[in-house]
Amino acid sequence: MNALYQSSITSLPLLGHGKVRDNYAVGDDKILIVTTDRLSAFDVVMNEPIPGKGMVLNQMSDFWFEKLGHIVPNHLTGVAPESVVSADEVVQVKGRAVVAKRLKPIMVEAVVRGYIIGSGWKDYQATGAICGITLPQGLQQAEKLPEPLFTPAAKADLGEHDENISFADMESRIGAELAAKMRDVSIQLYTAAAEYAATRGIIIADTKFEFGLDENGVMHLMDEVLTADSSRFWPADSYAVGISPPSFDKQFVRDYLETLTDWGKTAPAPALPADVIDKTQAKYFEAIERLTGEKLKA
Repeated sequence: MNALYQSSITSLPLLGHGKVRDNYAVGDDKILIVTTDRLSAFDVVMNEPIPGKGMVLNQMSDFWFEKLGHIVPNHLTGVAPESVVSADEVVQVKGRAVVAKRLKPIMVEAVVRGYIIGSGWKDYQATGAICGITLPQGLQQAEKLPEPLFTPAAKADLGEHDENISFADMESRIGAELAAKMRDVSIQLYTAAAEYAATRGIIIADTKFEFGLDENGVMHLMDEVLTADSSRFWPADSYAVGISPPSFDKQFVRDYLETLTDWGKTAPAPALPADVIDKTQAKYFEAIERLTGEKLKA
């Protein structure tokens, strides 16, 4: 499978390159979002692509947008990406791009945690709380929380870490009404997705959503949704409380990077060995097949 590390579309104006996605203007009201095979770990973009990863993320998002469309409007337009680029550029967008509504991003990420893991586990060990929300004593690593927690984060510039903020801080940034709507919709989305994923043998430990407003101020779900990059997916058949379960995502890369004593988790990124790339690719492919019941549409 051919990898796409960075798109090079010249038939549309470039809006910018993110960690994983390249954005192009389609008129004044739409954006072409190309999901590349770049991989970001610890907020540093690796030098090697994971072939097919962008297709997995794009098709996973499309799956969830369709399944959860009754809960909140989303950024999809239904316009075929192949129709907005020149003929010789179709290969760059096929299976890995979407034409989306051009929305005004809400600069707060909506993080929902159903299980105690990652930074939430570290926070709980130190304070007995996650992002200021006090939890029962005696919880173990990877344990299911009594109810899903909404823990917002302020969006950071490229290369910087997002900052966990309190709900009160979120209200002061975007207004109490919009903050409450984001929280309630996010928990509803997570709950519906987690219930479906459970039928496919997958636990969604946590996830993050991004929202934007259209010209009428209507809130839309945007960017990527419930992918292996924006969520922790665990196989239910190997889940156990007290340990960090294996993930259907870039955990192989993170684990490898953690062994590098001479890398300080800042750019430039170290080189990734071929076996780490291959194992990571296999996890992404397994994730979409488990989730949808279908192989990746290449």
